[in-house]
Amino acid sequence: MEMINLSLPVANKFVTDYLEQKNSMKEFFHYSYLDNGSYEKRLKELEARSFMRNEVADYIERYMKNFPQSEKVRQSIGKLRRENSVVVIGGQQAGVLTGPLYSIHKVISIILLAKQKEEDLGIPVVPVFWVAGEDHDYLEINHIYTPSKEKMKKVVYPQRVLDKRMASDTALDKQVCLDWLETIVESYGETEHSKPLLQLLQTAVHESKTIVDFFSYMTMSLFKDYGLLLVDSGDKEIRKLEKEIFLKQINEFQKLANAVSEQQKLVQENGYSLVIEMAENPVNLFYYDEVEQERVLLQYDKEESRFIGKDKTVSFTIEELRDIASEFPQKLSNNVVTRPITQDLLFPTLAFIGGPGEIAYWAELKSAFEHLGIKMPPVIPRLNITLLERSVEADIEELTLSIKDVLINGTSAKCEQFLQSVSNEKITQLLSELKDAIGVKYDQLEQEMKSEYKGLLPLMEKNEAFLVSQVEFLQNKVDASVKLKHEVIVNKFNRIEQNLKPEGSPQERIWNITYFLNKYGLDFLEEVMELPMAFDGTHKVVKL
Repeated sequence: MEMINLSLPVANKFVTDYLEQKNSMKEFFHYSYLDNGSYEKRLKELEARSFMRNEVADYIERYMKNFPQSEKVRQSIGKLRRENSVVVIGGQQAGVLTGPLYSIHKVISIILLAKQKEEDLGIPVVPVFWVAGEDHDYLEINHIYTPSKEKMKKVVYPQRVLDKRMASDTALDKQVCLDWLETIVESYGETEHSKPLLQLLQTAVHESKTIVDFFSYMTMSLFKDYGLLLVDSGDKEIRKLEKEIFLKQINEFQKLANAVSEQQKLVQENGYSLVIEMAENPVNLFYYDEVEQERVLLQYDKEESRFIGKDKTVSFTIEELRDIASEFPQKLSNNVVTRPITQDLLFPTLAFIGGPGEIAYWAELKSAFEHLGIKMPPVIPRLNITLLERSVEADIEELTLSIKDVLINGTSAKCEQFLQSVSNEKITQLLSELKDAIGVKYDQLEQEMKSEYKGLLPLMEKNEAFLVSQVEFLQNKVDASVKLKHEVIVNKFNRIEQNLKPEGSPQERIWNITYFLNKYGLDFLEEVMELPMAFDGTHKVVKL
């Protein structure tokens, strides 16, 4: 296994400037991720703050008893209790089978940066993954993509969830899940690793009660030996520790909203697009109806001086909302604005690992952090990784393609160029001229008919369309014959694109880790973790 680093363009202008650390970034972040001195400065800031280390460590210890354990995990919990310890944190939704590869890449990033900084700084640095169990968008987490002959196939986990319950409260239908998993692994094709993989997945199902449990069990099965700690943001027990944070957010909701709005103006003045959509009079908290099992985003009704949900499904005075935060904090949860703040108040965060979208929306939160008297941690771009299989690399070399070009543009245009180079240009030209001639002649015919036979014009148009469609049908048949004649080469182009730029997206947004576990074994990630990955903004191509 080896790795190459590539500099690839980023579609998001803000993220491009962030990776290059343009001067404007100082207006949006407190620390530069490229400046090693940022970590020393952050440590000094954290030393002046206090954290509920033991309480958080106790919660994590209880929560993680349900998942695969290791001595490294126990050591991390012990480290978290120490007064001089810090964490590297990041999170993601609890996608089925861990979701797209970028979730795995984020875990790898958290673990590797924590390890690097512990060595650099000489203090305990703990890797923490924040599972977004409070999220209620089931349609975002209920599917994976598997390879098929033509393109990646979306395979939906068949358990239906019709309400807006949190993922942490979404019970796992074990029999449905077990049956579904068998079809997934079977679709990959049997290898020497298929049976161990299926056994792992089946054990994960049997040991899980919810969708989030299933995600957490799988994650710890893969990363328990690296001391990774998990937090489920939808867990009632963690939100009991957040009650003072909720109270602070309720008391300061208007000022926090104003701070975000002011920061967003700054973002726009610098020529960037906004990511966070702020509702009118936002509270930036959800109320969770435990009976209906539905999250309701709160807004402030100035006329009635009440906190209300959509269509006034719920309504509270500020005193009632404070009482809920104090007595029933499990009924409240964070949104995109308050989640980063809550993480930073709960954990002594040395660094936050974020994807491109997260980096862009964190830029809109600097003033909100400052309003609460704290700074944002260094925001570190997560590692961008592409897994390159040997057979795909061989196809790239045979077709004399550039890996960098494939990762940026895919292969569709190159395949089209190839097909044009082997096509009979004379046939294509004649068919094109025939279509043009039909158009010219029918335009002339229309001029002659519209005064005398106006009623026949619709029939004439239909007749023209039919003739054109027949020419196009013949052209398509010619094109299909060319593709069939050169099927081997065309399949190579398609296979490369499906693996590296599927559906026009990066591999990490489409592919799932189970495909690679089935082909390369449950321990192949151990080799990936040994590679010298630097947090320098380059794209890592790992050759399997």
